[in-house]
Amino acid sequence: MSEKDFEGKTELLKIDEIPDVVSLRKCQLVVVDGPNRGKKLTLNKNLTKIGKRETNDLVIVDKTVSRNHLEIEYSSDSFLLRDLGSTNGSFLNGSKVKEAYLSPGDHIKVGNTTIEFVAYDEKVKIEPSINEEFGKMVGKSRKMRQIFSILEKISPTHATVIIEGETGTGKDLVAQAIHENSTRKDKPFIVFDCSAVAPNLIESELFGHEKGSFTGAVKARRGAFEAATGGTVFLDEIGELTADLQPKLLRALEQREIKRVGSNVPIKIDVRVVCATNKNLRREVEEGRFREDLYYRLSVVKVSLPPLRERTEDVPPLVERFLSIGNFNKKTDGSLLVSRVEDDALKVLSRHQWPGNVRELSNIVQRAVSFSEGGTISKVNLDFIFAEMEHGEDKTERMVVDSDIPFKDAKQRIVENFEKEYLAELLEKNGNNLSKAAREAKIDRKHLRNLLKKYGISTKDD
Repeated sequence: MSEKDFEGKTELLKIDEIPDVVSLRKCQLVVVDGPNRGKKLTLNKNLTKIGKRETNDLVIVDKTVSRNHLEIEYSSDSFLLRDLGSTNGSFLNGSKVKEAYLSPGDHIKVGNTTIEFVAYDEKVKIEPSINEEFGKMVGKSRKMRQIFSILEKISPTHATVIIEGETGTGKDLVAQAIHENSTRKDKPFIVFDCSAVAPNLIESELFGHEKGSFTGAVKARRGAFEAATGGTVFLDEIGELTADLQPKLLRALEQREIKRVGSNVPIKIDVRVVCATNKNLRREVEEGRFREDLYYRLSVVKVSLPPLRERTEDVPPLVERFLSIGNFNKKTDGSLLVSRVEDDALKVLSRHQWPGNVRELSNIVQRAVSFSEGGTISKVNLDFIFAEMEHGEDKTERMVVDSDIPFKDAKQRIVENFEKEYLAELLEKNGNNLSKAAREAKIDRKHLRNLLKKYGISTKDD
């Protein structure tokens, strides 16, 4: 499969239970009524022309159809139908249109001919990449090299990507690698965490706002989509997007334009969208919590990251990578604190189930470095750390719950205690630097400042 196979059509890639196979979604035009009934055309070009003239991609032998009747343009995962000044006009689902975006199942009427816009799945074999790394990711397992193979093919295209996987599997690294290996790599890469912004601010943070559009809007501000112009916007935890914002995001993706809060003026956008979630969005759709049409629009390419417990052969190269690049393993002169890991220590790491996945492994390696002696991580070091986690300071204490107050108030009290402790530790860890703390916590800087004000916690910026 070459790179051009990913251009000019909508595709859905998803790792199947059979590890060598993915589902490839293609789009097609099927003549369902008229003189050319049964004729089909797969949309594999950026511009597809339809009409009576023989030079068209889909030639319709119908005297009521113009020689150059309409065209369908593929751009940023959308198919835009455009009438070319035809005599009898072009109709979409019964309505006359000059321009309109297509969705699977739509019927296009030209003269006496009806054409259906169809999406279908095709099984395709994906061979593992010969490379054992992609971007900042490493892995020699077959599953990871298959993912690298997919990413090598789709990164240079404009395809929208959704990344699924458990917490800590490295979804953010996949998104960053896609951007860095795309034609947009010299443009902005904007990260927006849908779970880290207050619900009433999400629309403003995504699409921007005008001065005076709401209390506190003292000046106009660009949102994530405008900030990412020409580049990539990474929507992390997309499964947390509220139901009222889902249709607005869908409209932005379909029309390739946004409206700032407080404005009726549309702004054209040129961004690639990459999303991530630790939820099964297909199940979320089935249970009515996520819009099916938005899911379809986002799932042009779908990559499912395997948990670390399913690719334990990747543990040694991951450990090696952490030790080679981690600042925690650097002396003041730049040399490494630890340069060796005992074989028995690697066996201990490979046998662990890693509920926190790669992120947990990184934390364990960091702790092991602090306990190491003679530049070596030993089995003894790791046995001590895992025992400490199970029985010592990392053992979770039972929450103190006041059952004498209403449920809502009790829950709010627990949440506030957690937020206050988390924020205080976060700031201390990052030298009381607000910007650095916001980046590490993946929280919008403005939202973090508001939380700190709420709990009376001061920063360097105050």
